[in-house]
Amino acid sequence: MEKKLNLLCLTIITNILLLYSYSLNVEGRHHISKKTKTKSITSHAPSSPVEGSVKQPSPSQPSPLSPPPASSPSNVVPSDPSYGGSPDLSPDDCVFDVTEYGAVGDGSTDDTDAFIAAWKAACQVESAVLLAPADRTFMITSTIFSGPCKPGLEFRVNGVLMTPEGPDCWPKEDSNKQWLVFYRLDNMTFTGTGTIEGNGEQWWELPCKPHRGPNGSTLPGPCDSPTMIRFFMSSNLVVRGLRIQNSPMFHMKFDGCEGVLIDELSISSPKLSPNTDGIHIENTKSVGIYNSVIANGDDCISIGPSSSNIHIEGVTCGPSHGISIGSLGVHHSQACVSNITVRNAMIRDSDNGVRIKTWQGGSGSVTGLSFDTIQMENVRNCIIIDQYYCLTKGCRNETSAVYVRDISYRNIKGTYDVRSAPIHFACSDTIACTNITMSEVELLPHEGELVDDPFCWNAYGIQQTLTIPPIDCLQDGMPQEIGEAVEYTCST
Repeated sequence: MEKKLNLLCLTIITNILLLYSYSLNVEGRHHISKKTKTKSITSHAPSSPVEGSVKQPSPSQPSPLSPPPASSPSNVVPSDPSYGGSPDLSPDDCVFDVTEYGAVGDGSTDDTDAFIAAWKAACQVESAVLLAPADRTFMITSTIFSGPCKPGLEFRVNGVLMTPEGPDCWPKEDSNKQWLVFYRLDNMTFTGTGTIEGNGEQWWELPCKPHRGPNGSTLPGPCDSPTMIRFFMSSNLVVRGLRIQNSPMFHMKFDGCEGVLIDELSISSPKLSPNTDGIHIENTKSVGIYNSVIANGDDCISIGPSSSNIHIEGVTCGPSHGISIGSLGVHHSQACVSNITVRNAMIRDSDNGVRIKTWQGGSGSVTGLSFDTIQMENVRNCIIIDQYYCLTKGCRNETSAVYVRDISYRNIKGTYDVRSAPIHFACSDTIACTNITMSEVELLPHEGELVDDPFCWNAYGIQQTLTIPPIDCLQDGMPQEIGEAVEYTCST
């Protein structure tokens, strides 16, 4: 009897071991495949979009106008470039590694063809990941990554992706106005823990750049320089976690887009690098910019014509030229900008703080702007409306202008550079700025004493609290001839 029990126990143990061994073999076969250049490696990309001319964010895709869930306290702004890196790839992601398409990643080999091949393959697969892996430096030339693609595509840079070294190394057949272009895409994410390097130093030194000629002059000659990253005619985009630096011109530009979420970026170039705007937006609607650090030689964020519903929060800006609406109305053009919010921001060591700049002779309107809870630190022109914007001394006053109205400045505090008045409202002679609201604005000299009082010209509004320094020049009520400005407003 005892022998039968021992034999039965041995049989049961043997069967259990066989079943366990079989399950390991099945699991191993599930994760290893040599038939395709894609690796089996949970998609972090948004789910499939709703079909239509402009897709709405799906339930899994964050709204660009709502701050994303905080991975750290909401009042923390990242200063480390690696802050906020996207989660690691999961074992179920469909990954197209550019090194498996021939990319070398040694910093000198042209890897453009490998990126194009990987893009074409990933574009055909839903929730695919194009991967530029860590510990490699990939050099590629000017490239357009075109759609439409299957939804949920992710372009992930964990290594370094860089441009050719300066104008002399730029291929003659390539456009010298743009480098990476993402075109006609929907529901795409551009992310990673790596760096996008623009190698802009030689471009900044071209003699045609401002103040680069002899004795600080600007010389004639070819001056085109590439925008580093451009999104064009695309929707439902997420850009997150990357370090973007040293662009020859604008670091990142959105043109003709709708539904953009930008989060946890580090954008940097030297203080004197010309025309290196951090993020430029034009002809674009529904944008959220959050938790990012921008330091550069021009506007850290600039908003151009035909842009609306833009929310900026948790951004640290400077050194730079501040956060700018404009310039608008150049060459007698119409400009329509509305519903812009900037809140919980820091601007430091900058030529401007929050600025609206328009050219004489333009038309259209800037309306519904809110600047709320902004800390200034050694900023020149902390609050400025300049309707006489001009790059030369030859601009004439004209009778038409962009109509600026419904602008709110609340809880703006800190220190200013005494070389300029901290508040400057220079509105058009013919079309006044109206409905300007000032509340809890307290600005003190960073060093020294106030040289000039706040300046106003044809500016109307209200002070809800005492402003420091006092802005007695802001006129109450509305101008008598405001009715004439109706023709300058934009249709909704």
